[in-house]
Amino acid sequence: MTNWISVSTVLGGTSVILGAFAAHGLEGRVEEKAIEWMRTGSHYQMVHALALLGWALWRAERGGQTSPFAGWCFLAGTLIFSGTLYAMTFGAPRWLGAITPIGGSLLIAAWFAFAYQALKS
Repeated sequence: MTNWISVSTVLGGTSVILGAFAAHGLEGRVEEKAIEWMRTGSHYQMVHALALLGWALWRAERGGQTSPFAGWCFLAGTLIFSGTLYAMTFGAPRWLGAITPIGGSLLIAAWFAFAYQALKS
């Protein structure tokens, strides 16, 4: 359980760092659209870091007896969704934007998997 909690806190902390960098370190260095990508990535990363933390604590309360599927979807979805936006901010090809929705789909799957687990328990 502590691994999931640790992962969620690292995601939360790096979200603050990247959000601050978007607000204070990118102005005048990249186009405004790229700053928006960074802000969006940071926002979604923080929201889902907190979601992952909540899920991890909920799972720990049940002795870790639930499937880790929701956790893996929260993690992979965050890395893909936010990661592609961060990469494009720093000059990666814009076709990566076509991959971003895969991350979003994984985040949706995580929420529904969590809901299913909660209803089932």
